[in-house]
Amino acid sequence: MTLVLTELPAPAQAAVAATRERVAALHAELPRNALVVWTAGNVSERVPATDPEVPGLLVIKPSGVSYDELTASTMVVCTLDGAKIVDGTPDELTPSSDTAAHAYVYAHLEEVGGVVHTHSTYATAWAARGQEIPCVLTMMGDEFGGPVPVGPFAVIGDDSIGRGIVETLAGHRSPAVLMQNHGPFTIGKDARAAVKAAVMVEEVARTVHISRQLGEPLPIEQGLIDSLYDRYQNVYGQR
Repeated sequence: MTLVLTELPAPAQAAVAATRERVAALHAELPRNALVVWTAGNVSERVPATDPEVPGLLVIKPSGVSYDELTASTMVVCTLDGAKIVDGTPDELTPSSDTAAHAYVYAHLEEVGGVVHTHSTYATAWAARGQEIPCVLTMMGDEFGGPVPVGPFAVIGDDSIGRGIVETLAGHRSPAVLMQNHGPFTIGKDARAAVKAAVMVEEVARTVHISRQLGEPLPIEQGLIDSLYDRYQNVYGQR
C-alpha cells in the first residue's frame, strides 16, 4: 500500500519536509568537493521517527537528475523497503537506482542516519583494484579508526550492495567502504556526517596514492590509531 504524504500526522510531515531540505542542500557538497560527475552519486537520510504508527522513511536523490536541478521538492521520499511515496514527490521522478542499497543499510544498522555514494576518482581507483586504503595518516586514525575496507563486487539495482556494505563494515570503525569495481559508500549518524566521510575518504585515497608514488608509506601502530580515534571522536571540536 502506498503511503500518502499529506495524510501523515503533522509532526511526520514536518520531519519529512526538513529532511528533504537538508538532503537537497547536502547534494551540493558532492560537486563542490569534486566527488561526482554528471548525475552520478547520491545522498540519503533517514527521516527522524515522530510517530510509532508511521513506517520508517528515507529521503534520497531522484535518479538521473542534474545536481543543478535538485531542490527539496525533487527529493524522493520512500519507505525503508524502497517503495516510493507518490504524494509529495513529482510523479515523473523515480528514486536513485541505489535506493535498495541505502534502504538495506538503514534496515540493518539502526545507528545509521545517512548514506552517501560517489564515484570520486581516487577512492574509486582503489576500489577498482580491490585494495583497502591502509591507515598511514593521522587523519585516517581520526576519521576511520583504521584502514578503509573493501566490500565485494555487487550488482546495482537490488539490495546486494547494501548487504555488502553491512557485512564489510561489521566490526570496523570506518564509516566508509570501497565496493569493489564500483566506488565508495559512506555512512554516518546523519547525512551531513556521511557526506563528510565521503569527502574525507577521497582526500585520504588521493594522499596515500601520491605517497605510494614516492615510496612505501609508513604504517601507524594500532595503539596510536586507537588513541587518535578516541581523541578525535570524543575530545576534538566543540561540545
